[in-house]
Amino acid sequence: MIIALFLGCLIGGIALGIPIALSLLLSSFGLMVYLDQYHTQLFAMHFMRGAESPAMMALPFFVLAGEFMNRGGLTMRIVNFANVFVGRFRGGLGYVTIIACLIFASLVGSAVASTAALGAILIPMMVNARYDKIRSTALVASANIVSPIMPPSVPLIIFGVSAGVSISKLFMAGIAPAVYISIALCIIWFIISKKEKDVQLMPKKSIKENLKALASGFWAIMMPVIIIVGMRGGIFTPTEAGVVAVAYAFFVGAFVYRKLKWREIRGALVATAKVTSVIMFLAASATVASYLMTIGQIPQMITRSLQGFVDNPLLLKFLILGLVILLGTSMDVVPIILILTPIFMPLVKAAGIDPVYFGVIFVIVTVFGLLTPPVGNVLNVGCGVAKIKMEQLVGPVIPYLIVILAILVLMTIFPQTILVPLSWFA
Repeated sequence: MIIALFLGCLIGGIALGIPIALSLLLSSFGLMVYLDQYHTQLFAMHFMRGAESPAMMALPFFVLAGEFMNRGGLTMRIVNFANVFVGRFRGGLGYVTIIACLIFASLVGSAVASTAALGAILIPMMVNARYDKIRSTALVASANIVSPIMPPSVPLIIFGVSAGVSISKLFMAGIAPAVYISIALCIIWFIISKKEKDVQLMPKKSIKENLKALASGFWAIMMPVIIIVGMRGGIFTPTEAGVVAVAYAFFVGAFVYRKLKWREIRGALVATAKVTSVIMFLAASATVASYLMTIGQIPQMITRSLQGFVDNPLLLKFLILGLVILLGTSMDVVPIILILTPIFMPLVKAAGIDPVYFGVIFVIVTVFGLLTPPVGNVLNVGCGVAKIKMEQLVGPVIPYLIVILAILVLMTIFPQTILVPLSWFA
């Protein structure tokens, strides 16, 4: 009854068009009345606790750093940097896209922002070089799926706060899967690019031009290096890493690239405030819901009902994978993480699954939905940039979805694919 009440209020609110954060509060209010725990002071206390977590402070700093780098003239420099290595191969612009997305992912941490920034540059470049526009857009959208996986990943921060798991370890664990996915996308693009018969190869550049592109991109490449080395060496915490990233991004954008003027700074601050406020409000609402679910023993009920899966960790992981993929078709990444983490973590701990490993798998499964209709935020952004319809893009994206899903399955079956590289970085 209590589970039906919670889900009924949540799903009913979403179906009526109520924002997810308010639907969570509606569900919480329903649980308060049902459990006779109607104490407004407790409600307010847990609401504030959800937004004031010290670890959550890392979020606005990394978002702001990404905005500074995005607006500070870095995008084209990353493209030029990647072009030095793979631009002259057949289908070279596709490989440039994949490498540029991987590098940009380590700066921005948001697939939507990365798709908008890189898509505006790479899609016209590929079309001008006679690549098919729809196939080019599908590649750009798919390659940007690594943005929420590579550090500094916004979803990994949110999961770490919700689950009480080390954000530093989550960051380190996210590197290997992002590389796996990028390599797999290169293989798929190698096959698909054979259909591109009349494309123009990138013009050959002199050694001087290549060195200039490498030097210009060096400053952008150094930011993720500083973050990863600093956290691995214990020099600073994730929140302090966010502060360092902001200072570095501001310095590079304002004084090295000289593209970060007052107008861009103001825009970055406003955009960061909007993104952070939405996520913080969601986190605060989810904390209230989590508290009342705990009082109502909902996680314990679910754990008991799924005890058979707890005894079989692999089956449990596949159950979660399937459920989250289904939810990802209609919900965004952050709400899924905030709603499901308190429910899944008792199951995960009972099954003896490494919480860092689970966190990475869980986040990858949630971001899978960014490429699936009808919501598919990354698909929508790609369509907007390329000025095409979503139904035109769904077919060309399917090969990339299949290979990403295959990697997910392999990592689900073989945890060592994540845990062994993590032992190298941690």
